[in-house]
Amino acid sequence: MKARCDFRGRLLFAMLLVAWALAVEQTHADFVFGPPENLGMPFSSPSGEGLNCVSADGREMYFDSYRAGTFGNWDIWWVTRNATSEGWGEPTNLGPLVNTAYADACACISADGLELYFSSNRPGGCGADDLWMMRRPTTDDPWAEPVNLGETVNSPDVDFAPWITTDGLELYFSSRRAGGFGSDDLWVARRPTAGSPWEAPMNLGSTVNSPESDAFPFVTVDGLCLLFSGDWQAPVRTGGLGDVDIWMARRPSTADPWGAPANVGAPITGPHLDCQPVVAPDGSTLYFCSERPGGLGGIYGDIYQATITPVVDFNADGVVDIEDLRILIDCWGQSDPSVDIGPMPWGDGIVDVNDLKVLIRHWGEVVP
Repeated sequence: MKARCDFRGRLLFAMLLVAWALAVEQTHADFVFGPPENLGMPFSSPSGEGLNCVSADGREMYFDSYRAGTFGNWDIWWVTRNATSEGWGEPTNLGPLVNTAYADACACISADGLELYFSSNRPGGCGADDLWMMRRPTTDDPWAEPVNLGETVNSPDVDFAPWITTDGLELYFSSRRAGGFGSDDLWVARRPTAGSPWEAPMNLGSTVNSPESDAFPFVTVDGLCLLFSGDWQAPVRTGGLGDVDIWMARRPSTADPWGAPANVGAPITGPHLDCQPVVAPDGSTLYFCSERPGGLGGIYGDIYQATITPVVDFNADGVVDIEDLRILIDCWGQSDPSVDIGPMPWGDGIVDVNDLKVLIRHWGEVVP
């Protein structure tokens, strides 16, 4: 009798282990986008706006516009706020040092605030549209005269939409140069130090680029997510939802290559143009442009924002509680994407205290 009880006990224990393993295997941590909200006036106008970037401290936003008050074409504008918890002020034209009678757009400011990259079709470049940059000694100083990045980076074709990474060592951009896979491709130029010249750009390859338009690259501050979209009136990437869409590629670490892009889907993308994605430095908000109904119109439409929220209810029982904590502890120290939710919503490649902090912030929440 004792042997039979021992066997039943071991069998029950084994069944519990299998059930626990299945529960862990079926966890589904991820992140979701909230409903897009139009930022409205003064960001949007009937002329249309193109979103550029948000500064590293989250207190400056740059965008380009053809609205009244330009110097003759698309100009770069900026808007500030005193704190990330406060509203934005009135937009200001960046002035004649950067803006000309030609199209000046797609600004990206470096993390230290001392370099500003942009694209322009002004005279003095290498091709139809070139990448330019300006420097300043400190953030309190004025910008110096714009400098063309030269033939090492620019080509005789269209080069636009630069994006410099947080460490200042990679410059992503869009180009229609020879050697690509389609209409617009994503390229990256690198440099060993922030003071070094840029090296010859490399195409991101067929894993990321398609035969259609792939443009407006954005890399999150941790370097683990690449977002991009197509461009207005360019061939639309297949597999989307009807028009220009926003796509996301990920990588486990900054030393790894980018994975295959996935469409970010509803509620961000739809049958209308959605483009030029930018994620807030803390990973909490996605900004983008859209021509969806309800806006003021114009090329690229209006500027929208949507929250980014990690999925913390790992076992999908409707509440964030001790069961989710147990799942996180079981995966502690592992590279498990199912519960890797911190410090950014998409994780950092390892389950650790960063993920625990995020879980605690959502503790007790009831999930619909």
